Amino acid sequence: MAMTPTVSASARMLNKVPQATLIFWVIKIMSTTVGETGADYLAVHVGLGTAVTGAIMVSLLAAALALQARTRRYVPWIYWLTVLLVSIVGTQLTDFLTDKLEVSLYASTAAFAVALSATFALWHAFEGTLSIRTIVTRRREGFYWLAILLTFALGTAAGDLATEALGLGFDWGVVAFGSLIAATALARRLGAGAVLTFWVAYVLTRPLGAALGDLLSQSREYGGLGFGTVVTSLVFLSVIVALVAFVTFNAAPAGAARTAQRA
Repeated sequence: MAMTPTVSASARMLNKVPQATLIFWVIKIMSTTVGETGADYLAVHVGLGTAVTGAIMVSLLAAALALQARTRRYVPWIYWLTVLLVSIVGTQLTDFLTDKLEVSLYASTAAFAVALSATFALWHAFEGTLSIRTIVTRRREGFYWLAILLTFALGTAAGDLATEALGLGFDWGVVAFGSLIAATALARRLGAGAVLTFWVAYVLTRPLGAALGDLLSQSREYGGLGFGTVVTSLVFLSVIVALVAFVTFNAAPAGAARTAQRA
């Protein structure tokens, strides 16, 4: 059995990942939706194109990750800004492979699944755990954000594969991925491992959020409700800001008093 490496006190910091509460999942799904609709808006409606949009978002993500790395505790607005940008970059990565390099969704889904599995294997080999409750060193944080990026890329490819290539459609995509998430939650209540069910749900919320975003933003001609990317992005972004503000002002005292858990 793999032993969890001991982390020296000097290398430790407060856990920089929030607990997976209901608010966590709501913000995560909405961030996913904004990532989907926001990327489409910048690339198509603003006319920046996939390459320019991708370059801008990668630069912003690098800045957000640097800011996140400088903190030694969980700061809600920095953390969720980074997640939002990872969502956009992950979407752009899959779209680049599909639209520019003409890689099939079957191939990209398989490739990202292998890459994510390899990341988890290396993470566990070095750290002995994949728990989000022990992100208390720089190396664990690096593994964590790499895994997050790959979950978004994998979720985008798998979602597009289901809703477009397999013809599931946006509405049935929401139903299908929502049902899979519900099944994962039920499995957790019946005793399935917390770490496994968390990462399964994290991957599945990406195609759920993407299908929801497309359902709301795409025109009725293409199977959507026709609200447009601007309205959908602004509404969801407003809710995200409100929830992050709520978490910041209500959880700050508890977060400041919480000490890092042992790995």
